Amino acid sequence: MTSALSKTWWIARRELGAYFLSPLAYVVTAVFLLINGYIFAAMLLTSRYADLRLVLANMAVTLIFIVPVLTMRVLAEERRQGTDELLLTSPLTVAQIVIGKYLAALVLYALILALTGIYPLILWKYGHPEFMPMLTGYLGVLLLGAAFLAVGVFASSLSDSQVVAGVVGFGLLLTLWIIDWAADGLQGTAAKVLRQLSVLRHLGDFQKGVIDSGHVLFYLSLGFVFLFLAVRMVEKRRWS
Repeated sequence: MTSALSKTWWIARRELGAYFLSPLAYVVTAVFLLINGYIFAAMLLTSRYADLRLVLANMAVTLIFIVPVLTMRVLAEERRQGTDELLLTSPLTVAQIVIGKYLAALVLYALILALTGIYPLILWKYGHPEFMPMLTGYLGVLLLGAAFLAVGVFASSLSDSQVVAGVVGFGLLLTLWIIDWAADGLQGTAAKVLRQLSVLRHLGDFQKGVIDSGHVLFYLSLGFVFLFLAVRMVEKRRWS
């Protein structure tokens, strides 16, 4: 067990180092902070209300564009360069490789999200914001991002082209975001299923200060399913 965890963490550290040795991590961080910093400043200047719900909601929208950029290379680049053969013939399981790469992206995302922690500090200095909605709101965005990253890793497992992986990842995330739109024209079980699959609907309670175990389980399950699919795709290529 300890050996498996150490191997997984070795992959994660290797991948995290690759992020910071390229401009990608810095560009993504800068874009994410620029967009959300602008939204935060605009909200503060126009409404003068100490509330982060609008900012956190827009962070969630930003993830649809940011996550595919973060994840498009994790498996596709290895395949394109042929270095995936070295990994697949090493004493590492496919699950350790995929999860290690996923953890690296998750750590980077958590670091980027942590940099926005200045927003609550500013609100506390100049106002009296509600603590719980901000805390649970950040938790919701973290869980949403974790699930989205798993979708991006799966998309990266489908091709050796980063561009294709990025486009597929964006398409999948956008579908998960708007999937409940079709529910408005349906009734019965089909409508309920589509609404349950909507990542947006599960985010609402977090922004209200409510932690519902059902919503937490949804995001964790979504991430697990797409990581499982990514492992199966890589395994299929390994034995083909």
